[in-house]
Amino acid sequence: MHKLRTHALVSALSTMIAATLLATGCSTHSPTAPDKAVTSTDDTARPATGGEELAVVSAPTGHGAAPTAVAAANPDGPAKAKKTALKVASYDKKSGRAVIAAPRSGPGTAPSAPLPTTTTAAPDGSDGSDAPHDAGSSPATKPEATVAVGDVIASAPAPGAPNGVLAKVTEIVDTTADGETTVQTEPTELNSVLGNSKADGAIPVDPSTLKVDPLVRGVKVSWAKTGDLTFGPEGAELPLGSLRIDVSAALQTAPSAPASAAASVEGFVQLSPQVSFSYDGSGSGTKSSPSGAFLGLTGDWASQWRLKGRAAGTTNGKPIRIPFAQLHAAPVIQVGPVPIVVNLDLVCYFQVDADGHVTVDAEQKLKGDLRVGGNFTWAKGWTGVSESHMTGEPLKATVSAVGNVKAAMGAEATVGLYGTVGVTADIAPYLRTEAAAAAGGSAGGTGSASGSWTLYGGIDLTGTLNLQLSIFGTPIFQTRIPLGALHREWLLAKGEARA
Repeated sequence: MHKLRTHALVSALSTMIAATLLATGCSTHSPTAPDKAVTSTDDTARPATGGEELAVVSAPTGHGAAPTAVAAANPDGPAKAKKTALKVASYDKKSGRAVIAAPRSGPGTAPSAPLPTTTTAAPDGSDGSDAPHDAGSSPATKPEATVAVGDVIASAPAPGAPNGVLAKVTEIVDTTADGETTVQTEPTELNSVLGNSKADGAIPVDPSTLKVDPLVRGVKVSWAKTGDLTFGPEGAELPLGSLRIDVSAALQTAPSAPASAAASVEGFVQLSPQVSFSYDGSGSGTKSSPSGAFLGLTGDWASQWRLKGRAAGTTNGKPIRIPFAQLHAAPVIQVGPVPIVVNLDLVCYFQVDADGHVTVDAEQKLKGDLRVGGNFTWAKGWTGVSESHMTGEPLKATVSAVGNVKAAMGAEATVGLYGTVGVTADIAPYLRTEAAAAAGGSAGGTGSASGSWTLYGGIDLTGTLNLQLSIFGTPIFQTRIPLGALHREWLLAKGEARA
């Protein structure tokens, strides 16, 4: 009787365990890798709209903080990515070969879960744990690979990948005893890790992370970020999160101008750049592409600069452009669990277009904001966005002689993802002067002369969308698409004289 009750109890427990495994599922994937997503092959089970809202924030910084996410292989469409403790130990962009490292235990680190091993079964069907074997050999073999073929890896900058990694695993090459897996990869798109989720946000670029290369003499850089108190030149306090570039440089004078007619530009540009990112993977009616996306640059702009002297003439209407500073940053934004590496480049420049006859001493103060980028919708595809709201005021305005001059102090900005080029925008606030004169006389020797001049402020905003924006997983376009030129101009000052 006792044996019968025991047998019944064991049978009941076995039934309960089997039911639990059937309900929860059982995985032999490495515990250091994300769980495989369980998906249905029935399209009716796939949500057509209402994707999960993902937060858009700045990624953590500091040693060892580079985040990584993995989307498990899903033959039925894009899988949801999950944060992982795996790291890209090395990456060769040319060959696509990457080494994926599992977390290791050590001083100051939490112990990692043991990597699973495969064992050799004994002839009687047992696991062989009681079978005799040589002390110097082990039936245990290699650890299981930390990633699988078809998985998609998204990583912040890593050794060999200064612009991060977004790649799909195509082959498991080797796995070492310490848990490092060498894999072969190929490039992939963002929709393979973001799936049908949604995200929208603008992340400020930390000005202290911008690398600045002065291109002419007389360039000074200052910045302020949240939590710091940093002052600009001459004690001018900067708003938090701003970068300021001061410059004072000579310009080429007109070929016909006397030696004393020197020309120069001096002033500053101050900006608070933000990377604007949005993604909508729901309601597109397709498994492979999002229904909406945006990538661009937004932020506040302020500048004050002075043009003095007789500027150079140009040939065939081609302005002279003089770059004075080049800036680069690779901020990492966190979209849910996915780290997205943004490459931001800025080239600040002067540009002068004049006929060589006008001598000016003009100074303008500008303030406003801008928003440039590429916007994707299913109805229209990719379209350019160029917006700017700037106002200017004259601080000094003196013009002599006759002719025209237009001088700009602007920046060319490039924004992309994972090292690609997505959006290029040319932001050019300018000063423009028109000067005219008229003279008359008589046989009696009398005469008269009069002149007038007008000073304008304005902004030109141009740019292009590039082929690499297909990284979102949207349909590829074959040519560059203009952002759409924005041109605004306003009157600063005017004057006239008569003799």
